[in-house]
Amino acid sequence: MCGFVGFFPCAPGQDSERILLGMASALKHRGPDSDGSWIDAEDKVALAHRRLSVVDLSQHGSQPMVSPSGQYVIVYNGEIYNHLSIRQLISDPPGGWRGSSDTETLLAAIEKWGIVEALSRVVGMFAFALWDRQRKTLTLARDRLGEKPLYWGWQNGTLLFGSELKALCKHPGFRKEIDRNSLSLFTRYGYVPAPYSIYRGVSKLMPGHYLSIPLSQEGNLTSCVEQSKPYWSINDTVRQGIANPFLGDDDAAIDMLERQLQETIHDQMLADVPVGAFFSGGIDSSVVVSLMQGMSSKPVQTFTVGLGKNDNDEAQHAETVAEYLKTEHRSLIVRPEDALDVVPLLPKIYCEPLSADSQIPLYLISGLARQHVTVSLSGDGGDELFGGYNRYLSALKVWKKLQAIPKPLRHVVSQILSSVSPANWDLLFSYIRPALPAKYRLAIPGTKAQKLAGVLKVDSEHDYFLNLISHWKNVNELVLNSVEVPTIATDATKWVEADCFEHWMMAMDTQTFLPDEVMTKVDRAAMANSLETRAPLLDHRVVELAWRMPLDKKIRDGEGKWILRQVLYRHVPKQVIDKPKKGFGIPIDEWLRGPLKEWAEKLLDKDRLREEGYFNADLVYEKWRQHLTGKYSWQYQLWPILMFQAWLENERGD
Repeated sequence: MCGFVGFFPCAPGQDSERILLGMASALKHRGPDSDGSWIDAEDKVALAHRRLSVVDLSQHGSQPMVSPSGQYVIVYNGEIYNHLSIRQLISDPPGGWRGSSDTETLLAAIEKWGIVEALSRVVGMFAFALWDRQRKTLTLARDRLGEKPLYWGWQNGTLLFGSELKALCKHPGFRKEIDRNSLSLFTRYGYVPAPYSIYRGVSKLMPGHYLSIPLSQEGNLTSCVEQSKPYWSINDTVRQGIANPFLGDDDAAIDMLERQLQETIHDQMLADVPVGAFFSGGIDSSVVVSLMQGMSSKPVQTFTVGLGKNDNDEAQHAETVAEYLKTEHRSLIVRPEDALDVVPLLPKIYCEPLSADSQIPLYLISGLARQHVTVSLSGDGGDELFGGYNRYLSALKVWKKLQAIPKPLRHVVSQILSSVSPANWDLLFSYIRPALPAKYRLAIPGTKAQKLAGVLKVDSEHDYFLNLISHWKNVNELVLNSVEVPTIATDATKWVEADCFEHWMMAMDTQTFLPDEVMTKVDRAAMANSLETRAPLLDHRVVELAWRMPLDKKIRDGEGKWILRQVLYRHVPKQVIDKPKKGFGIPIDEWLRGPLKEWAEKLLDKDRLREEGYFNADLVYEKWRQHLTGKYSWQYQLWPILMFQAWLENERGD
């Protein structure tokens, strides 16, 4: 795991070197072990790299790296897990292999097969910039699932590209102009979806895409975006999987998934530094850790974070499973003040505003893991691929019931639900809960009543899904002078024709929420601690196999991740893994009325909001006052505003 940055054109002399190294210094957390730079004075291309040494710790793995022929120069972030098998397919390059790094392997693959075929052959997570000195072309590429970030754009006639926005911002030509349309998207989703970024003139390269830019003549952002091409896509994978489903019985399906996971995890355990795993004791991380332990000659190092409040705390459950698997387990029991201390760091960690309260525990567990390992595997992707989110289990059922209710009546019920505060709904349910059947004993009933009030107003299942994933729904009213531009979630021309609504939602989440929220959160939190993370479930071979599995292999008897559970039960008894577990829940709603109140009051000050001119100050302030009274819980609406405000303050150096 590393970081890179570059720009074109660069002026001759020491000034370009100084600018380049200054940009690279903003990525030191991504690569604390070494740095390197390369400038093509003739063609005015500048590249820099920060290295976190994981494979081939010698100087032979240093970047920027020039190919043996001298045609290509690369800066690269990530890991190619099958690079040893690729080496076997390539005759020794001129002069032989210089070292054992996957960077050298990637360069050799590009020289032998060309960029597109090399991309189709590699298995891994990566982003890279490749300068072709012969064709005078810069190619940017990003891994299939969007695990690694890559920003790029034209600013004042200069092409800037790199791993994080904070590096691009160090160039003297960079304009810190907020894109209000992107801000409106952020307030809806809690993240800025690709290809957009929070700054005008800068894009995120889409997952599974590459972009070749001829630098013999300057281009512009719009024309280059149109040239971005996919070498792999979720929609194609969905279509192919549904058209060619796995037809074997349950046991054969479980065998096939287990074999693929074993191969994938074996590949991802390859490193010249200590490797461990994030471990919650849930299905996804337990599958990863149990298979890791089965292939390891010594206990796998595992890490959990928890609040330690009750018997269902995530850390206690993880310790139980870890004890069964005999891992070398460490738990970080976090006090509220520890978590609160992270809040001021968030705008420094995330180069774009991101609204996810789980970014707090993720940063803390990354810090714990980095004390003992350099690489940590995770279970990310299991929910999207195998039907783990609650909306996959209930959305279609709820939508069918809603359709049976006349629209005027739905609107009346919505108004009734909205008229009662979440706190009062919670209080009411606390009284009647003992008398309710188990399936109706809802957790956080007040919040769910609010969500139900919203969905009662929608007119289609796709609108229903958009309602479920939205923080703010009236974003054009909220963000001043903005237009809500199309995204994958709202542009029907980008939707795949799935065989069922559940699969459609899973496909949508895999290409939006997963890369733009989940993996962004993981990458930045881990890299802030100079920790490499790897997600075996996002190996594209696992993804393609998952989409060949019919829905009943994923969701069965009202329970998600069925096939993943069956793999796990072969290694951990069901009675051990299926004990009730409570995740690490950050009580943002309570904190905003308590220890974070003063911080939030400053950021949400009505005069300040009016002066800055991004938000409808009256609308935001009303939500804030209602939240403080406890009549409503608006933390899901307020947290994105607060994250943007804190990020903006950090960007301005206030």
